[in-house]
Amino acid sequence: MGMTMTQKILAAHAGLEHVVAGQLIEAKLDVVMANDITGPMAVPVFNQMADKVFDKEKVVLVPDHFTPNKDIKSAENSKSIREFAKKQGLTHYYEVGQMGIEHAILPEKGITVAGECIIGADSHTCTYGALGAFSTGVGTTDIATGMATGELWFKVPSAIKFVLTGTPSRYVSGKDIIIHIIGRIGVDGALYKSMEFTGDGIRSLTMDDRFTMANMAIEAGAKNGIFIVDERAKAYMKEHSEKSYTIYEADDDAAYDEVVEVDLAKVRPTVAFPHLPGNAKTIDEIEAMEPIRIDQVVIGSCTNGRMEDMRRAAAVLDGRKVHPDVRVMIIPATQKIYKQCIREGLVDIFIDAGCAFNTPSCGPCMGGHMGVLAAGEKCVSTTNRNFVGRMGHVDSLIYLASPEVAAASAIAGYIANPEKAGDR
Repeated sequence: MGMTMTQKILAAHAGLEHVVAGQLIEAKLDVVMANDITGPMAVPVFNQMADKVFDKEKVVLVPDHFTPNKDIKSAENSKSIREFAKKQGLTHYYEVGQMGIEHAILPEKGITVAGECIIGADSHTCTYGALGAFSTGVGTTDIATGMATGELWFKVPSAIKFVLTGTPSRYVSGKDIIIHIIGRIGVDGALYKSMEFTGDGIRSLTMDDRFTMANMAIEAGAKNGIFIVDERAKAYMKEHSEKSYTIYEADDDAAYDEVVEVDLAKVRPTVAFPHLPGNAKTIDEIEAMEPIRIDQVVIGSCTNGRMEDMRRAAAVLDGRKVHPDVRVMIIPATQKIYKQCIREGLVDIFIDAGCAFNTPSCGPCMGGHMGVLAAGEKCVSTTNRNFVGRMGHVDSLIYLASPEVAAASAIAGYIANPEKAGDR
């Protein structure tokens, strides 16, 4: 029996010719990453294991969740990884002013490429599968082990094959597609499985679309998400990285638990209602309801804070005003994206529309800062989770959407169709 993309990567990193689903292996690691929440918990465990990290080029620390620091505790956490990075001489440590949201800055800096085995102490580490890498989130003890030894054990996952066909319509992006998929299979539909994206439809997806989709694989319970490596992915890696990479393709006889076909032309702008990313409703279903009035919009995060997301939001907001009852936070994912927004005049569009344009940070995504919700408030957010209390008070409500739906909703004051934004 053949192997899937993920299984081939894991076999290569375990030094094995073949692996099967359910097999326990010890694999060598190419990147080990932690942030300002998980890193401070991993460091004391690491100190019990080793004096030096296994490779200062391959251990990456990014303070992004509570930075700029919102209180004394977050300041102490950032201080601990800052001192650790300096002591260990880490090549990849990004301080405030240079840093970005971890899952955006690592590909941008060329740290992650195809064929690698990557772990991160953050559940959305699966983002790097957009480049054809195996990447997955792990706990802090595993991160400490990875930093010390450069190896970690894995149970080889089985896989679901997603065959994408067709071309998405103008107002449909990766966020709509992945919410549509999670809505179909459920939030546990890919539990500890690899979501492997294939098909001719991938050629119509930008890299930012793919990063968004791989990022939210965990929201279906997946171990990882991974895309085939095509010319667009190769071009991205050539532009951003000097590292060599390896392309792994699934065997023709690879075993899949399920094959799911998705016609991208039929996907509509889609919103995940509270309190699960799989509670998907199309914009057509929403328009048939009573208007859902909102209090806040957040456009940013590791899911939708990239340059294309900024452009999509700006195209809807250009020349329009945010509804007086809505506050809008726009948070570019990295400093490079921040500067590009300035160069392209997007910052003027956002501010003139009535938005707050903020420094790169995870900020409001997990109720950290820069947009925490009060009781009873409703937020349309381009983030990845809408669990109870995720962005603040347990009685607040979060609706996950694309940048265009979020921007259209900001103007309307309720969840709105971006296709009709020009009608207002």
